[in-house]
Amino acid sequence: MGGDAAPTVVVEGAVRAVQQASSPIQMLLFGPEAALQAELASHDDAGVQIVDAPEVIGMAEAPVAAVKAKPRSSIHLGLSALRQGQADAFVSAGNTGAVMAASLFILGRLPGVARPSLPAYFPTTEGICLVLDVGSNMDCKPEHLLQFARMGAIFAQHLFEVEQPTVGLLNVGEEPGKGDELVKATYLVLEQAPDLHFVGNVEGRDIMHHAADVVVCDGFVGNALLKFGESMTTAVPIMIRQVMAGLDLSPAQQQAIREVFGGLQKRFNPEEYGGAPLLGLDGTVFIGHGRSSARAIERLILRAAQAAELTLTRSIAEAFHTVV
Repeated sequence: MGGDAAPTVVVEGAVRAVQQASSPIQMLLFGPEAALQAELASHDDAGVQIVDAPEVIGMAEAPVAAVKAKPRSSIHLGLSALRQGQADAFVSAGNTGAVMAASLFILGRLPGVARPSLPAYFPTTEGICLVLDVGSNMDCKPEHLLQFARMGAIFAQHLFEVEQPTVGLLNVGEEPGKGDELVKATYLVLEQAPDLHFVGNVEGRDIMHHAADVVVCDGFVGNALLKFGESMTTAVPIMIRQVMAGLDLSPAQQQAIREVFGGLQKRFNPEEYGGAPLLGLDGTVFIGHGRSSARAIERLILRAAQAAELTLTRSIAEAFHTVV
């Protein structure tokens, strides 16, 4: 029931995920039963099972209060199914704060993890850079950013197949000693971490030049960076049209420019990446964008299934057990 166009696009995306999965997926759809049955009526629902969750947490509701007041919501019951072993992963394009609050209450953190972290994918000249945290932790300490780095590196190893991920610290300059007190202290702990391939400070301009596989920052800075990146898909097309309007271009030339930019725009489209995990929880939880389309939901589900198959949560737990 989460997202701007739910439940229509969620149901369609779930059915598509079941149909397109390389290995079989059994889908549990949590929401008001009558509404979901009406949506499924127009689809081949093989492999999809409805679980009645009559209460709905809206996108604008206060997360903690909503989770407490609505124990029969799709978020609450879906996470409970994950906790009880009835599911291997939970996905939602709904209220991110409510998913986080309910996840902490129902699933809890992995041993040794102080704070779960939400990453984002940034396209680069050489693939993808994972940036974390991008909004789930606004006020951080150096040890939190160290843990984000560890979880991000494990994620890059498993889902991006990077053998030894490089880790950078987002800063206002490359030189050690730059930045505020948090960043300077974090530099020292990252530099001393024997399990990380730390490459030093990374400036914002270097992220898309792939200065590192994983870049860490606090959630305030990360969220500002994420929102700026999202503007690329909306502002740049307008700028291109403004420039083309002042040039004497043939229709064929204009079309060629549109095709080139279309390919670039696709790399900035969140739908292509399949949502992001809440790393550090005792369970596989993925969150999608509130504006997710059916394709985005499909990719979200398939990415979460991949993480479950690759036992991402267990790998993080084992890594933290080793370093704690």
